[in-house]
Amino acid sequence: MILSDTQQAEGTGATLDDLFRRAGVRRPDALALIDPPNGETITGGAPRRLTYAEADRAISALAAKLRRLSLQTDMVVAMQLANTVDSVIALLGVLRAGMIAAPMPLLWREQEMVAALSRIGAKAIVTSSHVGLAAQSEIAMQVAAELFPIRHICGFGRDLPDGVVPLDDVFNPAPTEFYQPSVRPGPAAAHVAAITFDVTGDGFVPVARSQSELIAGGLAVFREAGIAENATILSTIPAVSFAGIALTLMPWLLAGGTLALHHGFDPAVFAEQSRAHEPCSVVLPGPALTLLADAGLLGGHIKNILALWRAPEQLASAVPWQRDAALVDIASFDETGLLPARRGPDGLPAPIPHGAFVAPAGITTVGGYRFCQREVDAVMAGADPAAVIVALPDAHLGQRFAGSAQDGAALAAKLQARGVNSLIAAAFLPRGNAA
Repeated sequence: MILSDTQQAEGTGATLDDLFRRAGVRRPDALALIDPPNGETITGGAPRRLTYAEADRAISALAAKLRRLSLQTDMVVAMQLANTVDSVIALLGVLRAGMIAAPMPLLWREQEMVAALSRIGAKAIVTSSHVGLAAQSEIAMQVAAELFPIRHICGFGRDLPDGVVPLDDVFNPAPTEFYQPSVRPGPAAAHVAAITFDVTGDGFVPVARSQSELIAGGLAVFREAGIAENATILSTIPAVSFAGIALTLMPWLLAGGTLALHHGFDPAVFAEQSRAHEPCSVVLPGPALTLLADAGLLGGHIKNILALWRAPEQLASAVPWQRDAALVDIASFDETGLLPARRGPDGLPAPIPHGAFVAPAGITTVGGYRFCQREVDAVMAGADPAAVIVALPDAHLGQRFAGSAQDGAALAAKLQARGVNSLIAAAFLPRGNAA
């Protein structure tokens, strides 16, 4: 493991960039990052496979490019990217430049992005030209038009709009001169590294995390799962929340192994990836466990499973786990914290130490995204006061939106045109067309 026993005990020194550099020095030619094999259908680009040496050059190149844009130490750089290699390089590049990363969920649209970023004074957005059919770079430009502090839009991918700074050249093999940011006072690990966003009854609340807090969260998961040094980790959870960073980035950095990324969920691609990287540890949404296991997608080639429960109250009714892979449940308490616990011989989830967990009032959780019900109601009142939208229990998503309107398809199109989250718009489509 990259952290020494002394560093773990004293909590000193290490930053995310330190962990990456140490792994790179130890195994420069080992594979560090692997894109989903269907990457071309996600962002239009060929899938990337980077060694630690190649990833290090890309991180330095991106950090240097941000500095050349006159972005300074501790400025906030927002990010909205698919669960691909680009997202990891972007986050680590922002940190190496001495700035603060603010990752945002991919399904957020203009209204949500403006509401969240207006609270943190972001100076730039890193995005991609598109993800699937969504023109992410154009959405980012619309957000920048609403928020005066945002000075730059940077993007990966082809066919970027005019005015967007291209980033694909950071993967060129040519050496890059990196401008070393000014030294901040105090321990480097104590400085804010990332801002994520909680969703409360009062709207978005930014939550700042230091380097040491991110490492501590990941270390708890890493230890409970017993992930081995140099392990391969296959993650379906993007690093856009405290839990996402703790489950995806941190175990990889602590193990100094290989991180393979899976975007969305494609059963055939997931099966291909898990077999290609066996034995491996996988990071999955907890509610999908039984469905995936019954489909034969969690076979003997998987050593550890890290299951994220964004609605911890679902844990009590989880099906007992009686399969070969070791299972660690991670109960995520919004952006406040997380609690990892390994399943015992009986296969039942460990009880939450301080009693039952009750979901906060006024919050709806759909497919890992959290919504303030009051804001959803306000959006609907502006689009169609006669329409009704409710949150219903769902075995795999936690909850799902269901809507009723005189012309559901027309209302869905209207909501999408207004930049409303697609999970809300899809509530007014027939369930077979909701995707």
